[in-house]
Amino acid sequence: MERKQLKEFMTMYSKLVQRCFDDCVNDFTTKSLVSREEGCVMRCVDKSLKSSGRLNERFQEQNAAMMQQGQMPGR
Repeated sequence: MERKQLKEFMTMYSKLVQRCFDDCVNDFTTKSLVSREEGCVMRCVDKSLKSSGRLNERFQEQNAAMMQQGQMPGR
């Protein structure tokens, strides 16, 4: 189970990096990010992590409600 979780985490991380890079980085004349790009990347990552956290909270709430009603997930 641990390997699967690590693989899922790495996949999610890779997709996040790719999405924020694609959305924010467009000046390839320097090897460093310009301040506008850096700010964009920070906002992109922050927004994604907050969304992920909110989805996780809702999933846990739904799971708890199902358990309370005697329903098991996946059945």
